[in-house]
Amino acid sequence: MINHRSELDLPPGLEGLVDLALDLRWTVRQTTDRVWELLDPEAWEKTKNPYLILQNISKSRLKELARDEVLGKEIREWQEKNAQFLAQPGWCEKHSDLGQIAYFSMEFGLSEALPIYSGGLGILAGDHLKTASDLGVPLVGVGLLYQQGYFRQVLDRDGSQIEAFPYNDPDSLPIEPAWNKEGGRLKIRINLPGRHLYLRVWRAQVGRVSLYLLDSNDPLNSPWDRAITASLYAPGQELRLIQEIILGVGGWLALKKMGIKPDVCHMNEGHAAFVVLARAYSFMEEVGCSFPVALWATRAGNVFTTHTPVEAGFDRFERSLLRKYAEHYTDSSRLSHNALASMGARTAGDDADDTSLFNIAFLALSGSCFINGVSRLHGRVSKGIFQPRYPNWPAIEVPVNYVTNGVHIPTWDSPAAQSLWSQSCDGGCDPDWIDYDAGRISEQSDQDIWGFRAVARKDLVEYARRRHARQMGEHGASPEEIEAARHVLDPNTFTMGFARRATAYKRTNLLLRDEERLVRILTNRDRPVQLLMAAKAHPADLAGKEMVKQMARFASRRDVSDRVIFLEDYDIDLAQHLQAGVDLWINTPLRPNEACGTSGMKVLANGGLNISTLDGWWDEAYSPEVGWLIGDGRESESESEPGAGYSAERDDEDARNLYRLLEEEVIPLFYQRNDQGIPSSWVAKIKASMAELTPRYSSMRMMKEYVEKIYHPAQEAYRRRAADGAKLAQQLVSWQERISQSWSGIHFGRLKVSREEARWHFQVEVYLGDVSPEDVRVELYADALPRSGREEEHGSARILMEQGELLAGSVNGFIYSADVPGERKAEDYTPRVVPYHPDAFIPQEDAHILWMR
Repeated sequence: MINHRSELDLPPGLEGLVDLALDLRWTVRQTTDRVWELLDPEAWEKTKNPYLILQNISKSRLKELARDEVLGKEIREWQEKNAQFLAQPGWCEKHSDLGQIAYFSMEFGLSEALPIYSGGLGILAGDHLKTASDLGVPLVGVGLLYQQGYFRQVLDRDGSQIEAFPYNDPDSLPIEPAWNKEGGRLKIRINLPGRHLYLRVWRAQVGRVSLYLLDSNDPLNSPWDRAITASLYAPGQELRLIQEIILGVGGWLALKKMGIKPDVCHMNEGHAAFVVLARAYSFMEEVGCSFPVALWATRAGNVFTTHTPVEAGFDRFERSLLRKYAEHYTDSSRLSHNALASMGARTAGDDADDTSLFNIAFLALSGSCFINGVSRLHGRVSKGIFQPRYPNWPAIEVPVNYVTNGVHIPTWDSPAAQSLWSQSCDGGCDPDWIDYDAGRISEQSDQDIWGFRAVARKDLVEYARRRHARQMGEHGASPEEIEAARHVLDPNTFTMGFARRATAYKRTNLLLRDEERLVRILTNRDRPVQLLMAAKAHPADLAGKEMVKQMARFASRRDVSDRVIFLEDYDIDLAQHLQAGVDLWINTPLRPNEACGTSGMKVLANGGLNISTLDGWWDEAYSPEVGWLIGDGRESESESEPGAGYSAERDDEDARNLYRLLEEEVIPLFYQRNDQGIPSSWVAKIKASMAELTPRYSSMRMMKEYVEKIYHPAQEAYRRRAADGAKLAQQLVSWQERISQSWSGIHFGRLKVSREEARWHFQVEVYLGDVSPEDVRVELYADALPRSGREEEHGSARILMEQGELLAGSVNGFIYSADVPGERKAEDYTPRVVPYHPDAFIPQEDAHILWMR
């Protein structure tokens, strides 16, 4: 049985290396590179796995290193820094009543040493955990441990992508087994058709935060079941459904067995939606209440973050498959199969049609009171995606808000950037704990900024040469070719970076739309340009693979091979260097298909600038002072599928716009130098971008928003509903039953509108039938007024009408009235009746609505 902290016999002075190797918060370049390069530079360059280095280093080498004063000093400094960090209260102390939060995600991108991520969703989850640790947020992560993780990429001679699936040996990963209360290895058992599935539980350390990972590779399982967690996003509906049951149900049971009782469960995308059922059933058993009461109680503490800009991006399952695997989670006394199917249906009340698909995101939606997208634009798009669940409600009132993503800056900025930022603080500050809001980057001299950028570019060029030469050697290149690879690029040349998942809506090959024009841009003698590219396509995405091939072939052209590199296997290590060193980061998605995108955020603290279409985060960040805009911000005509709205004409237009910007604005600005050789106008953009955007798109800002706008309110709502044996939840169930049974009896009478000076006066007759006036609100509603450009809409007008006298001769009929400003036309306003309870989330938990026609 693995016990990493005791199995390594390290000489005195080196014991702290085990803690450092197992703490994934410290996978940042300024800490790890120095220490692990001293131990084994070759192994560190190839694996970025510190625990693997400790396992394989010889005892004689360890004894030698124990006498190394430089290494000893590095270890002691880290130990002191870490001890000080753990002892200090975090920002979240101001929310000292914040209870435990469980963060469920199908993937986590924390380090190359733990390769259980595929892209942006996982990187965001990893940054979320690191930031929770930094701020002292009481959060635990829950995910899966994959035997293979995501694929690694190599290229064939013609540039074709080849996938490799290396095995993740738990013995070599920076994780430890989780233990039960009796001191044994923690295992979870869940029910599958005709059998039990046993899940092992592992623990990874991320500063103050623990990440628990489940895997099915246990000898007690059948060979087929042992392979359920073999790969991230397993192919086929059945395997994927079981993985999602493991994440939601198994993850909840693991927390329960460890005595962790979260007030808030945060689902990072819909994959973990089965935690909604597991949590409700657990509450039902503990309190002794019905399933509806348990769901009403626990739903208030569930958070669902959607990252998908099109409904087709959600996992959907055949109803027959759901019936097969949900039989252990549905029965007549708790939740019927039809009721579960209804929770995952696209439209409200869809519980009978076995031909429709069960949408896992809609299950997450049904089981949460707090739903958010990951950028302002994505929040608006998500309202449209989920509107079918709220028939007759305006899109602007669909209960989806947004928290724009951010990045964990200490993971992504370079040592040179951290040094500059720490100097910009009044009196200086610790490079590991920089207050980016307080940093006075804009007051730094142009010379300091330009010198810092030269160091960053040089670091990237040296890294790219090493990786490129190793890549060439692995491809069987000649010694002469490998030597030439060590001398490509120029640290004084304008450097562009482009790295993406290769897929249609990201338009990964848009930069190559007119290759000859791009060649002319790159080879301009007076204003030379160099380009570093990376891209990975999903193994089943043939169009994406063609994009990768085109990029690789372009990089191999003889006329640009000294200034264009395609680097294989885009990963965290490459991103940390690439986004820290480039002068310009290029982004070309088809609006509005990128939910947020965070790669461009990673260049901000490093002094890189962005040029992008007006999609994702750039839609809210762009201004001419901080970067450039590709295109005109128009949206694609159809948003039903990823990449919908694609047209060759649109691509041609955007590519021409990109080339023109590079030729006429971007590159000339970079090479426009003053007498000291400094491009002062370019540096002004760097200062503006660093000062204005870095703190806005930091995960510190993101996490504080989650705590204050979502976690804390969710916890309070859950605790109110769960208190006193779920008394409030029971009242809410009764309230909803009354609404549902009697809603059809509500109708409107006459409407009177009059003008009184500068205001409109509305009076309307409302007959409530068997519904109590306390259970509803009568409102005047007017649609939002659009604004021009990229600004948000004015909020819709929603005015509460005052209940007046009982209508003569009526039963439960009243006159409702309201005054509104007279700037808008009276016909803009429409009376409506909506459900009301002070502790219910409307329309999230009850979507009844009646409009006066």
